[in-house]
Amino acid sequence: MAKRQLRLGAFMRPVSIHTGAWRYPGAVPDANFNFPVLKQLIQKLEAGKFDAFFMADHLAVLNMPIEALKRSHTVTSFEPFTLLSALAAVTEHIGLVATGSTTFDEPYHVARRFASLDHISNGRAGWNIVTTSNPDAALNFGLDDHMEHAERYKRAREFYDVVTGLWDSFADDAFVRDVESGIYVDPEKMHVLDHKGKYFKVRGPLNIARPVQGWPVIVQAGASDDGKQLAAETAEAVFTGGGSIGDAQKLYADIKGRMDKLGRNRDHLKILPGAFVVVGDSVEEAQEKRALLDSKVHYANAIASLSIMIGSDASGFDPDGPLPEIPETNASKSGRQRVIDLAARENLTVRQLAQRLGGYGGSAFVGTPTTIADQMEEWLVTEASDGFNIMFPFLPEGLDDFVDKVIPELQRRGIFRTEYEGRTLRENLGLPRPENRFFPG
Repeated sequence: MAKRQLRLGAFMRPVSIHTGAWRYPGAVPDANFNFPVLKQLIQKLEAGKFDAFFMADHLAVLNMPIEALKRSHTVTSFEPFTLLSALAAVTEHIGLVATGSTTFDEPYHVARRFASLDHISNGRAGWNIVTTSNPDAALNFGLDDHMEHAERYKRAREFYDVVTGLWDSFADDAFVRDVESGIYVDPEKMHVLDHKGKYFKVRGPLNIARPVQGWPVIVQAGASDDGKQLAAETAEAVFTGGGSIGDAQKLYADIKGRMDKLGRNRDHLKILPGAFVVVGDSVEEAQEKRALLDSKVHYANAIASLSIMIGSDASGFDPDGPLPEIPETNASKSGRQRVIDLAARENLTVRQLAQRLGGYGGSAFVGTPTTIADQMEEWLVTEASDGFNIMFPFLPEGLDDFVDKVIPELQRRGIFRTEYEGRTLRENLGLPRPENRFFPG
């Protein structure tokens, strides 16, 4: 029986999620906003046979105090579609995944952008569906308050239906382009969506041919109950937050179990937890790298990171006391709960918790290529994940270490590809091409 295969995405906005990454010795401080560097990074990822380059997006400067913001490398970054379209021209195989907000964008815009990216890249686009957790984004779109959490997910579900319906506007063979007859498109193979719902009224059709993949790969992040249900119904890959392997196994079983109840094939969704990876020639060396990296984080950033994660201002908390009771907010529920669980599990003070989150507080594999491969293989075979969304500690060294040292070890074990399986992102992930709902067969 063939071994299960790891799927690997690369979380690349910011190029490292660690607050101190831009200050690490040998790092490129402006890598988030340096196209020649980003070009080199994605080509290295493709050489390592990564499934996808994932560009998260934010629709506002992160909501943190100015003392923290002035030290943050997240302040400036490229708009995803502009960057990924440029990167499509310098790559051939790696998937290109971008965030598209269902709260602050319109379905027609999102459908056009992703269909265009899929054609430009010859079938490598992926749509990361987010409802947007940063409340400051609302202020950039004419709103005073963020939409309520459950309402955001209801809107997201209808948004998905509209976008995928627009992608199916034309049959795959609608564009005949018959020079002799002068017929460019067969109108019998064009569908007018005419959607009228609670949140959207969209006539259609989309003014672009059906995407190469049928639909770009549907990616989702988040693990609230609303998020898990949306993922089970719609997603083909899920980026989840950090936690223990036991927590990951429960989440994996939960989402896959929901798929079973819906009649979906559980192999048609890949669950990819975030994994922060620091590689050393010894475990001690890797730990020293992590310690040096964490030392680059200022306390103002640490307490700001804690505030963002819990959706409440933590600056007034007793730094040397336990985390107080955190009220429910309209921010990300799954992220808030991970912080509360981490503080309780490790009995951390507010200061200790903030310092952890100020760098990166999620799942981390810190060790040698062998120990890291051991952990990844355990997560794969025990159904804690189908792979990982890799977060690099600093660039370019952290990425080079992973591709040059960890990837060969995973390949030696037979759990990661040595060559890409196909031409499109769907083919490489082992996902079927969706049938056109209006023009079946």
